[in-house]
Amino acid sequence: MAAGCAPLVLGSALGGAFVASDRRTSGTQLEDKSIEIKAGSRIRDTVSIGAHVNATAYNRVVLLTGEVATEADRAAIEQAVARIENVQSVVNEIAVTEVSSFGSRTNDTVINGKIKASFVDARDMFSNAYKVVVERGDVYLMGLVTEREAMRGAEVASGVSGVNKVVKVFTLITEDELARRTPAPAPAPAASNP
Repeated sequence: MAAGCAPLVLGSALGGAFVASDRRTSGTQLEDKSIEIKAGSRIRDTVSIGAHVNATAYNRVVLLTGEVATEADRAAIEQAVARIENVQSVVNEIAVTEVSSFGSRTNDTVINGKIKASFVDARDMFSNAYKVVVERGDVYLMGLVTEREAMRGAEVASGVSGVNKVVKVFTLITEDELARRTPAPAPAPAASNP
C-alpha cells in the first residue's frame, strides 16, 4: 500500500464509525451536508460584506446563527435557505448586530469543546446524539433525541462555564423510536479452547 493511502483508509474507517453511530440515516446525513454547502453559497450570494452567518443542518432542519447588519439581510438569508431542496424548516437565530470578534469566536470554540467533553463524561448520555453550535456564548443543541435526552442535554450544557443560554432545536422521538434506531449489541465472541 502506498504511504499516502493509509490516512484515506483510516479516515474512511473512522468516518464509517461516525455514520453508524449517528441516529440519522446515511442518506439524511448526506442531504444535511449538501444543504449546508448550498446554504453557504446562498448566504454569500445574499449578504454583502460585513456579515458572519453559519448554517447548520441536522435532519433537514437548518439552524442559522451569526450576525448581519440589517433585519432585511436576516430575512433575505432565511428566505434563500428555506428554498433549498429538502429543507424542512429554518430556525433563524441570526442577530442584527456587529460581527462577532475573533476573540468571541475563539471563546465559542472553547465552550463547544467543554460541552462535548461534558456530554462524554456524563455516563447517562449518548454524546453522539447531539450536535452543538455555539454563537456569542449562546448554545444551540440539535439532534434526534427523546424528551428525556433533550432535558438532560440542556441541563449538562447549561452547567458549562461561559454559557449564556441553551436553545433546544431538537427533533423529538419517542423512547420506542429510540429503541428501534439503536442497533442491538454484537454478540460476544465464543471462547475457544485450544
